[in-house]
Amino acid sequence: MSGPDSRAVVDLLAKGELTVRGQVREASNAVLVCSVALDGVEADCVYKPVAGEQPLWDFPDGTLAQREVAAYELSEATGWGLVPPTVLRDGPYGEGMVQLWIEADPGAGLLALTEDEEAAEGWKAVGPAQVGGDRTALLVHADRPELRRLAVLDAVINNGDRKGGHLLPAPDGRLYGIDHGVTFHVDDKLRTLLWGWAGEELPAEAGVVLDRLDGSLAPGTPLATRLAELLTAAEIDALRRRVAALRTTGRHPEPSGQWPAIPWPPV
Repeated sequence: MSGPDSRAVVDLLAKGELTVRGQVREASNAVLVCSVALDGVEADCVYKPVAGEQPLWDFPDGTLAQREVAAYELSEATGWGLVPPTVLRDGPYGEGMVQLWIEADPGAGLLALTEDEEAAEGWKAVGPAQVGGDRTALLVHADRPELRRLAVLDAVINNGDRKGGHLLPAPDGRLYGIDHGVTFHVDDKLRTLLWGWAGEELPAEAGVVLDRLDGSLAPGTPLATRLAELLTAAEIDALRRRVAALRTTGRHPEPSGQWPAIPWPPV
């Protein structure tokens, strides 16, 4: 969601009055469903207070909200608008991430299991999955340009948790990705369901975006300055190296083989 409309939404999220309406109880961290209102305009949103973050062994405590905002800033820099408008602000339970609520289209199939040995036309194979007992099926994801853009974004931000439930196809046909708390680590942490393009040549549009990001991330640029408010200098340097590596190889990354490539649970 890029452009004037997104800036208005960001203003609403940042300055509006937050009212907690409920909680997503199955989430590992505190996720509160809220409404936000400003000057007669109201929208639904998600509020994740820093105080509700569970400690992780490999990420500094109290940094997940900042990483979610950094993922939004990177998404906006690509021009693809793959992350809903996201801000860092104070709320009823302290500072936290506030993100526009996206109502997903339940009929938009992005993932599937098939008993075929190969992915059908329009689908990309991820790998075998247990479906009960000793039975396995082939896990596939849709071969769609917007999904491929998200795979590129995940490689750039080093997303360690791209589950199926973090893919939100909107009724208007747009695709959004959410839950970007475990991103921007200095070490390779990429874990995703979107391995269908692994090793393939990047599409031309991705090359253009990566070239633009390379310039946008130079020290002293507005994007680099903004990210410095959310990430460490080492994390920004690692981000620059990932962009440079993708530009050099011109290909989607492949699993390293050093740890499980798919997050658990996958959905």
